Amino acid sequence: MKHIARFMLIPSLFFLLSGTAVFAKELRVVGSWNSLTMFKNFEKPFWTEKLPAAMPGMKVEMTSLGEVNLKGPAVLRQMDMGVFDVVHTVADYVVADSPALAGLDMPALAPEIGQARKVVDAYRPVVAEALAKDFNAKLLAIAPYPAQVTFCRDKITGLDDLKGKKIRASGWTTSEFVTALGATGVTMSFSEVPQSLQRGVVDCAITGSLSGYSAGWGEVAHFIYPLPVGGWDYVITAMSMKTWDSFSSKEQEQIQSLITEQLEKPAWDVTARETTEGVQCLTGGPCPHGAPNQLAEVPVTAKDLERAQRILVDSVLPAWAAKVDPSIVAKWNATAGKQANIQAK
Repeated sequence: MKHIARFMLIPSLFFLLSGTAVFAKELRVVGSWNSLTMFKNFEKPFWTEKLPAAMPGMKVEMTSLGEVNLKGPAVLRQMDMGVFDVVHTVADYVVADSPALAGLDMPALAPEIGQARKVVDAYRPVVAEALAKDFNAKLLAIAPYPAQVTFCRDKITGLDDLKGKKIRASGWTTSEFVTALGATGVTMSFSEVPQSLQRGVVDCAITGSLSGYSAGWGEVAHFIYPLPVGGWDYVITAMSMKTWDSFSSKEQEQIQSLITEQLEKPAWDVTARETTEGVQCLTGGPCPHGAPNQLAEVPVTAKDLERAQRILVDSVLPAWAAKVDPSIVAKWNATAGKQANIQAK
């Protein structure tokens, strides 16, 4: 909380000097998890180096989700109250207050990165509308973590073996998915997982392959199952609408262009590679990120892929449709569902 108190003291100003627009605005930015490549390679360099270089005089005070220690949608609520200007957070973390966002990342909806990009681009206007309505925020970017895979402490041979296990789910829709399998979805923060796996509080946990490797999950799990049952765990970047409106239309265009070209697109470009690298690093293969772990990789069968999509259609989508307005379901069917050739009923 000390980071919040410090941020509240930072002024935000804009003035003209010698007839030229000069930024004296200091943006208070919360990045995602600072141990992961999304933060280290994209978010932090963008806000602390690239944006100030492109917009002279702009200053940024940056922290991360782990440092502010605000769970769920609280970080977006704090932004709406004026504590922060920009927030990067996982969409699944805030669906309790904005269930329309869950439509962005359904389990097994888009197993391939190319299809995932089409789904996101189609559903983006719905996400933007939900953020504006529920958090008074402007959507700036959506970028994926590596494909969300399953880490288990004890031996599994496929999807059927997850029945009866306690599984840390990466979001509400993933929890619905594992419940339909006969497992128990457990909610806990990303940073709590390694110790919980080690102590048997959970049997398995779902996160991105490289994210799990970077956070030490491979040191306490023994098996990895790379079926993307947790989707892609998209990180959304949002700016307070009040902060956004303080910029001129030309400045808004510049900020949006910069974040699209220098943060969002590069993050998408490396996701497929990082998904593969994560699995390699976890299973003893070539690892450009450090010493590899020695987890056993469980093969994904066509039967499991088919069953996963059947669970999505029969269980997850109906549960989500019951939580949102029918107009959101109609928009999902016309956008994300259309791209994936799946319809919610």
